[in-house]
Amino acid sequence: MRNENGERIILEKAAENYKMYLERTELYKKFGYDIEAERKFLLDKSEPLYGDILEVGTGKGYLAVILAKEGHSFISLDISEEEQKFAQLHLKHLGLEGRVDFKIGNAENLSFADKSFDIVISAHLIHHLNDLFKVIDEFIRVVSYEGKIILSDFSKEGLTIVDKVHQSEGRRHQTSPVGLKDIEKYLLKKGFIVENCNNKFQEVLIAYHQFM
Repeated sequence: MRNENGERIILEKAAENYKMYLERTELYKKFGYDIEAERKFLLDKSEPLYGDILEVGTGKGYLAVILAKEGHSFISLDISEEEQKFAQLHLKHLGLEGRVDFKIGNAENLSFADKSFDIVISAHLIHHLNDLFKVIDEFIRVVSYEGKIILSDFSKEGLTIVDKVHQSEGRRHQTSPVGLKDIEKYLLKKGFIVENCNNKFQEVLIAYHQFM
């Protein structure tokens, strides 16, 4: 009975969390931004996805949910346990929690071995980072020679939308002066080939070694 009550409470929390997720996505849509469509755009441009996958920057799980829905099993890492709980509850509500191995950690010092992932993917994390190139060096270290690094962040139009959303909530949205263009130059110097796939609200960078 105790286990049944515990499971019921978790399911209730998951349902409440999903309601909050829907409210959040609707808020963004009022400002012209479709969170799910933007994550799907990133995923489509990232194909093919293969092998061992690491998502860095779980956040509230917007990308993790799309990846799991598409049938991928992967590790998702975030520095904030509180934020990641939203993602865990969201996946629990959808019955997809078994596809994701959640880890707490700092992207500036990943706990994984060299060349241990075929895909390193991160959505809308870059503009939050203080030591950006230290993080990129970690991505380079853990990605396999046959793998690729996939990064996305907001375009100027996307950041304008995010600023409006945060202002409507009485908050401010902090951004780094370093962006994907700077990362592209850095990765080119490291011997990567870099492709760009952008839309109105999002910039996507895909980096891989020449022999792919």
